[in-house]
Amino acid sequence: MASGGAGVGVGGDGRGRIGDDGGTPGAAPQAARRRGGGDPVKALLHRHRELCERAVDPLEIAAGLEAHGITDRTAARFRHRDVFSLAEELYARTPRGEHPGGRPARVPAGVRAFRGFGYALLPGATALGAAAAGVAWAGALTVAVTVAALVWPGRSAGPRLAWGPYLLAAAVTGWAVYRHGTALGVGLALAVAPAHLVAETFAARARARLTGSRALEEFADRARPLFLAAAALFAAAAAGAAALAGAPPRAAVPLALLLFLTRLLLRHGARRAPIAAALAFALVPVPAAALAAVAGLLVQAVLVLARASAHART
Repeated sequence: MASGGAGVGVGGDGRGRIGDDGGTPGAAPQAARRRGGGDPVKALLHRHRELCERAVDPLEIAAGLEAHGITDRTAARFRHRDVFSLAEELYARTPRGEHPGGRPARVPAGVRAFRGFGYALLPGATALGAAAAGVAWAGALTVAVTVAALVWPGRSAGPRLAWGPYLLAAAVTGWAVYRHGTALGVGLALAVAPAHLVAETFAARARARLTGSRALEEFADRARPLFLAAAALFAAAAAGAAALAGAPPRAAVPLALLLFLTRLLLRHGARRAPIAAALAFALVPVPAAALAAVAGLLVQAVLVLARASAHART
């Protein structure tokens, strides 16, 4: 997420393209001036009009620009000190009238949080009830409710559900419950509620840090330790859930972390392929496979969740 990176040019068809910084100096502003009559920001506004019209604040525009490869260095070519400053001008210059593609009304934050926590309690309650009743299919039920909890948080990478990661998560969880018993499944289901609380707290605090940042690198420096603290907090909560269920912590905590990181990455729009690869590796029948998969997702999460574009409102 370096502040160097790619520059932005304007093609002959008026659409943006990401060019190499090693190109002709000043090429992007010159192309923008040809398009915008001496106003490079006008050309950028034209290219990203839909993003700017749908944004609820300048931060969302900044996140979208970063996702399109525009860096602080590129923003300087558009006569701005950083992407945040550029986003503020784009937001100010975008008409705010009603349009058919507008966003639907948002559910109030308090209602959304209360409803989400209620959903997060269901897997643990269901798993505990089934285990206490001693039903034969209790283990399968714990797997189903735990993996289902990966789906409802929302946003994923792309317009469709991430079926590949979800099915692999089900395979990993089912294999672990088969090997270690129903108690492991109950422990994972109980960890869903703290996973929800930690994930929502992380998202809110990352958004607050985005508000207080004035450069992409500054936000990255603030977001990384916040994420690592969230991961450590959840690991402690998962250990507590495993102890409550009577599951072996050495098996339960790495698997819970794997599912938590999968949820967090999918929720923040990460690419599916690395997530699926880590989950597939966790199926390798060696004791260290789950730990290696967690390590791989931790690296991906540190990179992805330090990007402003991962925290755009959805």
